Amino acid sequence: MDIVALEEHYATDDVVAAWQALDAPWRDPALEMSADDERDRRLRSLDEERLAVMDDAGVDVQVLSLTSPGLFPLTEADAVALQGPTNDALAAAVAHHPDRFQGFATLAPQRPEAAADELRRAVTDLGFHGALIFSRVRDEPIDRSRFWPVFEAAEALRAPLYLHPQTPPAAVREAYYGGFDAAVDTAFATFGIGWHYDAGVEVLRMIYAGVFDRFPDLQVILGHWGEVAAFYLDRIDRMAPIARLARPVSEYFAHNVFVTPGGVFSQRYLGWALDVMGADRILFAADYPYVSAGDGAARRFLAEADLTDADRAKIASENWAQLRASIRR
Repeated sequence: MDIVALEEHYATDDVVAAWQALDAPWRDPALEMSADDERDRRLRSLDEERLAVMDDAGVDVQVLSLTSPGLFPLTEADAVALQGPTNDALAAAVAHHPDRFQGFATLAPQRPEAAADELRRAVTDLGFHGALIFSRVRDEPIDRSRFWPVFEAAEALRAPLYLHPQTPPAAVREAYYGGFDAAVDTAFATFGIGWHYDAGVEVLRMIYAGVFDRFPDLQVILGHWGEVAAFYLDRIDRMAPIARLARPVSEYFAHNVFVTPGGVFSQRYLGWALDVMGADRILFAADYPYVSAGDGAARRFLAEADLTDADRAKIASENWAQLRASIRR
């Protein structure tokens, strides 16, 4: 069983420096929470240390992506300047270990047409397999029509977009997750649950904004078993007539959304995802380096799951191989 993990992160010195230089309103509090010398080293390692951890987890291939918050909170000038070099650096790492690494592009949607051009370059010239995006560009949700050139390019390329969680805006953090001590506030707004509502709400916004009606072949990947939204589709479907949708929300999930565990190795959630999404719509992800999957944990999760051998192979790598094969180079 080959295992390909899709939500596996890295960082570069230049991007970290740009994050640290941000004014306070745009600085992601999760960066300080996760400031850890070992994790920071692992994020910047694209060589032997990472390969050793993959071997220990039982992961054959990582699809690498720039960690949260990507380039999305940066100024337009800084984001655009970093976009190409970041992808070039990742392409060099993939070329060095082509059997172990693949890549998702980093985009700077502050300039949407340039981001679309960079996605095309990353897929056709660098050999990447789509891009990882976030829910907001500073305060603007990615579903706004000015960002649609990115979706248009992704659909034309048949290249998937991994919609990754992002820390909620300050006003949301204060209203929904604040009022405790700083550590609890930050944890509550991020991995506690805030990240997951953030991404789940954004995929719903994309549906309600008509993104998938305009780009019906666009494929989006959600981590963490569908970022809460997949667990509430029976309820959410009641929104369809109010939003004047062409079809129920659950049908958009069935045709336009894949889910991954994102490092949440829960057999209970896997069972729910199988029931809601089906095995053909589940990919694998270990969320390196934020989740410990050592001592074969990643491989053991799939090996011990109550799956047919055919479905186990689909989730481990075959669904991803099929999705990747459909990309137009």
